[in-house]
Parts: sequence; C-alpha cells; structure tokens
Amino acid sequence: MSARLEVSAISKSFRGLRAVQGASFEVPAGSIVGLIGPNGAGKTTCFNMIAGVFPPDAGEVHLEGRRIDGWRPDQVCAAGVGRTFQIVKPFSGLTVLENVTVGALLRSNDVSSAQKRADEILEKLGLGPKRDLLASALTLPDRKRLEVARALATQPRLLLLDEVMAGLRPTECDQMVAVFRELNRAEGITILLIEHVMRAVMALAQRIVVLHHGEVIAQGTPEEVVRDPAVLESYLGEETEI
Repeated sequence: MSARLEVSAISKSFRGLRAVQGASFEVPAGSIVGLIGPNGAGKTTCFNMIAGVFPPDAGEVHLEGRRIDGWRPDQVCAAGVGRTFQIVKPFSGLTVLENVTVGALLRSNDVSSAQKRADEILEKLGLGPKRDLLASALTLPDRKRLEVARALATQPRLLLLDEVMAGLRPTECDQMVAVFRELNRAEGITILLIEHVMRAVMALAQRIVVLHHGEVIAQGTPEEVVRDPAVLESYLGEETEI
C-alpha cells in the first residue's frame, strides 16, 4: 500500500520550547491512522505543520510523493487535505447548509452545485433536517458533525480529525465512528485522527502513532501499541477513556 502522507523527521520549536522533535510516520493510502499521546505531546503541532499553518523548522512532509511543507493552508487544502479543529468555530451567522457550501465552493464556482454537494454531505452526517438552522443554534455533537461536514465539502483525499469526539457521550462517539468507517470504506478517504477517546481509536485505527514530549515513542497496530511499556508508562496509565 502506497503512502498518502509521509512525515519525515519534522521538528518545531516556539521561543525555545521544543514542541515536536524529529517525528516520522506514514499514513498509507486508504487507511485510518491514530495519532495519540498526552496533552502537550505535539499532536496538534504536527497537524499544523501538515496543514500549512506554519512550516517545520526541520524535516519534510510529502503528500502522495509531493513535498508540501511550507505551503499555505489554502494550497494544502486544494491539494487534497481537509482538517477539523479541536475548538469548533463555524460561521455562527450562517446556516448549517451555508457553512458547508462555503467548503464545497473550493471545487466548484457554481453555487447551486456546491449547495447540492453540501446537502449530500449533511444527509450523510445526519444533519439534513437541520440544514436551515443557524450554526450558533446547534448542540455540541451537531457542531462537531458540522465541522466534519465542512472539511468533507472540500473533497479531501486525506482527512485530519483533531479530537472530534471529545465531549461526546459514548453513543454519540459510536455514531461518529460509524460515519468515519463508512467514509473510509465507501469513499476511500484516508484518515489521520488525533483522539483521546481510546475506545474510538481502537475501533477505527489500523495503525497508531504515539507522541510523547514531541517525539514518536511507538507505532504499530493497536494491539501492539497498547502493550508497549513506554506507552503504558507515558500515556495509557493516565485516566484515559477506553
């Protein structure tokens, strides 16, 4: 299986604070990979370097063999990378449909076709009946779904999910897991997810990468990672939701 994403020895420091140090991992095309670790381990910083928020101080990021580190976020998105954010911030004054249509306009200059695409995505995520509500009126679970819908509207080949299940009840997490499985199976979308809800990670991920103090300390199948002594000591020994 070829790599959709290759992260090679990337590092990032902020005012002398080392957030990520020499992190390397691959995300095979068509796979679901989990990126886990304690708070402050550097997970979102990795996402930001992949998505073009800022360039790495060292190392490289390749998307389908093409080097993308240092690209602007809009260029990375246009190349096929969609992402969600840990703190969801929809356009509160726009409707649910309008929020998703904005994302769909990346691939279409026609508003009608963009709205049709947005409608299809909302139905898939169970938000169809709420398409005409203002985004500010949504509950937290629905705002999380809207965040995913906006990313999907850009038609990504690689989807970066940053803690989209944080704060959700177990039944709501299970619903999201089912959605991501279907997106991966039916549409072939490759997924890299940051998540603390380990029951969701174990249900979704074929491989897991573990960050600690900005360094990759383990990677492998879920079964291998949860038995790794370094992972148990640094992360899974904490009060983690499983």
